[in-house]
Amino acid sequence: MHFKVLTGAILTASLAMTPADRAEADAGDFIAGAIIGGVVGHSIKNQRRTTTRSRTVTRKKSTRSSIPSTQEGRNIQASLNYFGFNAGAVDGQLGRQTRNAVSQYQAYLGYPVTGQLSAFENNLLISSYNRAQAGGYAVQQQVASTPDGTRGLLKTYRSEMAGHSPAAAAPTTTIVVAPQAVPQTTTPTFAATAAAAAPLAGAATSAAASTTGLPNFLGAGTQASLASHCNTVSLITNTNGGFTTLASMSDPNVALNEQFCLARTYAIARSEELVGQIQGFTPDQIATQCAGFGPAMKDKVASLSLKPRDAVVADVSSFVLSTGMSPAQLQGTAKICLGVGYRTDNMDVAVGSALLLYAIGEGVYGELMGHHLSQGFGPAKRVDMAASWYEAGLAAADSGAAAVFVPGQPERTELIRQASLRSSGLPAAGTLPQAQPASSTGLPTFSISE
Repeated sequence: MHFKVLTGAILTASLAMTPADRAEADAGDFIAGAIIGGVVGHSIKNQRRTTTRSRTVTRKKSTRSSIPSTQEGRNIQASLNYFGFNAGAVDGQLGRQTRNAVSQYQAYLGYPVTGQLSAFENNLLISSYNRAQAGGYAVQQQVASTPDGTRGLLKTYRSEMAGHSPAAAAPTTTIVVAPQAVPQTTTPTFAATAAAAAPLAGAATSAAASTTGLPNFLGAGTQASLASHCNTVSLITNTNGGFTTLASMSDPNVALNEQFCLARTYAIARSEELVGQIQGFTPDQIATQCAGFGPAMKDKVASLSLKPRDAVVADVSSFVLSTGMSPAQLQGTAKICLGVGYRTDNMDVAVGSALLLYAIGEGVYGELMGHHLSQGFGPAKRVDMAASWYEAGLAAADSGAAAVFVPGQPERTELIRQASLRSSGLPAAGTLPQAQPASSTGLPTFSISE
């Protein structure tokens, strides 16, 4: 009798521990490094009271273990679903339903129906999705005027990539750049966060600069569109037969552009993941909040092409200290707004978010500042000053920091190192700041359900 009681207690304890371990593993993807997530998967309870033998058999036959979940898979599924090809849940597992959706996509565009995406088909799908997400109202008009709805965008974008563009629609994504709108100080805040509406320091700096009496004939021009640039890069990559490798690299600038646009895609995807975990606010409302990053970080972004890396980091560190936000809050907010900035083609938001992430200790994001300086999106083009930022990002990766862009390609680090050195040398070292709460600013914060 005592043996039965003891055995029952052991079995009960083992059954109670198993789901918690699995829930922690499932939640790890969202929790690591972000303020979003909480206890994801906490609702996965022990629903079946079976013997330990039957639970073991069920686990061995699980189809999830045979189909790995990848970020690339999630990007493909999200893109297919957007264009009306039902790939099911966006879980990163490319199973039968995803293959059926791929077949429908191929049939619609007149490609051989294989259920497997070729490099060109994959690039067209992902780049079209990112472009559609960044297009805003112009895309809505395009969809409304096409009998095929969102699917029609695929044929339109494919024609434009082939050189049959009826009109340059991409510049419409730059409507978010509104330098004269800075003085408005009634920045909306989230209910769960005590964020005071105060004048932004960047606005005062901008106003002072405009009274210097110096003429400015180019400041009112629209910035180049990174989304449009990455579409062109994607077309060149497909024409060349795939991404540049370390062995095949002949033009370092081509390699850097490819990796820049890949990083942009991953940042957008990660941002959308985190946005999906925020309750009580729509993606549009979050995008509006992130727009507040632009005026607040504008002068810091501009200083990238004027000051050494250490001086820029010192300025951003001082700004971090003035926000009154914890490093965890800033980290999650900046990761969300980084993707929003790229999706909306707002370089002040995107680069400003990357600077904040670097300043609070996420050294791998130094790569992004290198890309922006080497190509001239956001800050002015300064290939010479890009080198130290590349070096800082690569040093973080070399020291064991987790890869945030294309994590499945460890050779990517060496490719960027060689390409950046061949463009122009000058490696440098990096510094890390610490954050302390102080006064509030115009930065958004996001309340995440625990």
